[in-house]
Amino acid sequence: MESLLVSTGVVALAEIGDKTQLLAFLLAARFKKPLPIVLGILIATILNHGLAGALGAWITQAVQPEVLRWVLGLSFIGMAVWTLIPDEIEEEEASVARRFGVFGATLITFFLAEMGDKTQVATVALAAHYAAPVTVIVGTTLGMLVADVPAVFVGDRLSGRIPMRLVHGTAAGVFVVLGVATLLGAGARVDF
Repeated sequence: MESLLVSTGVVALAEIGDKTQLLAFLLAARFKKPLPIVLGILIATILNHGLAGALGAWITQAVQPEVLRWVLGLSFIGMAVWTLIPDEIEEEEASVARRFGVFGATLITFFLAEMGDKTQVATVALAAHYAAPVTVIVGTTLGMLVADVPAVFVGDRLSGRIPMRLVHGTAAGVFVVLGVATLLGAGARVDF
């Protein structure tokens, strides 16, 4: 249960102000069709985070536990720093929305925007940390939806009222706590 709650919370916080949330604002403003946008976000996130969760599961099998602990701990701390850097939508990601239908544009742009994004990297690290990739994928997908679905429905009206520095600082703090806890051995599996 911890892996689900932490994954959901961390990704929801990290996603606020992220380029995919900005993309949700853009698509909602352009197409004004929330259902296909939300479905596109859901499917793209399941696919993207499914790949990330599988990579995280593979890493736990391929890397020695002591090395993995250091890699994950430092990765979480790196995620904290990355969370403090504001995102922008790249023009090519926005232009894809003009060539496909609402669902297709959302699916393609969200999937591509998430490749190598902080929430995908966080999914890899969380799946490796908790050794529960399915639960982590469900949690990170819920976290994406928690942050992006309201963006689809309330768009720019909400974005100006959210204290982004506080949200990003909180997300960075959670990543630092996860990193330090991992470096100190929290969550390590004990074999009897």
